[in-house]
Amino acid sequence: MIKNVKKYNVGESVAYILADLNKIEALEIGDLEKKYAIEALKDKNFVTINLYGKYCFVVDFKTDKPIDEQREKIRKAGCNISDCLNAAKQKSVNIIDYSGAGMSYVLAEGIELANYRFDKYKAKKSEVSLSDVKIVGNADKSEILRLNSLVKGVFVARDIINEPLSYMTAEKLADEVESVGKACGFKTEILYKKQIESLKMGGLLAVNRGSVEPPTFSILKWEPENAINKHPYILVGKGLVFDTGGYDLKPSSSMDTMKSDKSGGAAVVGTIAALALAKVPVKVYGLIPATENRIGATAYVPEDIITMYDGTTVEIANTDAEGRLILADALAYAKKYNPELVIDIATLTGAAIVAVGEKNTAVLGNSPEDIEKLKKCGFNVWERLIELPLWDDFAEQLESPIADLKNCGKRYGGTITAAMFLKHFTDYKWVHLDIAGPAFTEKKDSYRGNGGTSVPTRLLFKYFTEMATDK
Repeated sequence: MIKNVKKYNVGESVAYILADLNKIEALEIGDLEKKYAIEALKDKNFVTINLYGKYCFVVDFKTDKPIDEQREKIRKAGCNISDCLNAAKQKSVNIIDYSGAGMSYVLAEGIELANYRFDKYKAKKSEVSLSDVKIVGNADKSEILRLNSLVKGVFVARDIINEPLSYMTAEKLADEVESVGKACGFKTEILYKKQIESLKMGGLLAVNRGSVEPPTFSILKWEPENAINKHPYILVGKGLVFDTGGYDLKPSSSMDTMKSDKSGGAAVVGTIAALALAKVPVKVYGLIPATENRIGATAYVPEDIITMYDGTTVEIANTDAEGRLILADALAYAKKYNPELVIDIATLTGAAIVAVGEKNTAVLGNSPEDIEKLKKCGFNVWERLIELPLWDDFAEQLESPIADLKNCGKRYGGTITAAMFLKHFTDYKWVHLDIAGPAFTEKKDSYRGNGGTSVPTRLLFKYFTEMATDK
């Protein structure tokens, strides 16, 4: 946990942040160590000094470099600090910030996020000894509350993503939503199969047909009394707890990480949990349609025609284009709330990885102002967004001779045609985030860890907290 202390214990490890290497003289280390640090920092922004029983870390904040890139380097330094101190079984670290730019919060965030472990199923647990991250001197209590709330939200999202289908069915995901809601202070309502059938959510029901496990539709509501907005912001998250591709079956190698297909839904839970814990005065709702996409005797198949929640008929061109079907029902359902803005989050298309890379998110939508704000927040927290166009001619690929729409088009421009399909079900301000690339990593990626990353939980939390501050 991140704390604020006025003074630090000289027997504990210390991390210094410098914007001017001349200030290294103020550090409570020996002359040889100072000389070593100055030499080492010529080529990098971080150095570790072993002081026999404790550690000294020096982080160089380079003011002549782009600020967002510097923040990211400091978070990564935080990961190195976390790894070092946990290996040495240290319990605490003190941060002393000489940058004059509030970088202590950034370093603390990196340290805390790197402390995450998912070892529930391992006999030998990964030991995390580092429990106290202390910011020394005057610190903003509200900023520390926000950081601790955010870390909790990120960990909630990562836990949901990392759970396998053997545990995290759609109903279990709904149980988790209720449990997190009770713990963090937001309201929940769960719609089960009979209610989903009565609402005629044809997309969600079609994708679920091959599974013996029923679908769920989770509704999350963070409604603070002092909310700055009358109409809610709505987050819609894809809750595919596992995706085989259905009868358009994925190759086995492509199924290896499909427990991560619920990353969008997980990010919705994590974001709203963080907002509630931090008591951010913005009214935000979450909608999570959840199921698995399986092969079975009653599974939907190519050339089926289904009727969506809003009455739209859809010809199934590919059963592996299932995420947009469950999202479309949720996007149409969102209309009942007269939303201020709807943001959907989904590991939707492999084409997004081709278009914008493994570490970035594709963003599309009909609200340029909100997209620009989200892009700015994305650079700030280094969950970067790359915008793709929503040109009308892409919708031509979705034309069907026997239904209102097809659920997918040709191979090329797949991220855009998927978004064009979703656009059909919106009549409000809307932004689509395709997180297929950054949602999950198969090897350690600094403070993002190994497995579910929680992208874009930190971005959305930044977006809403800035909105509250600006008001």
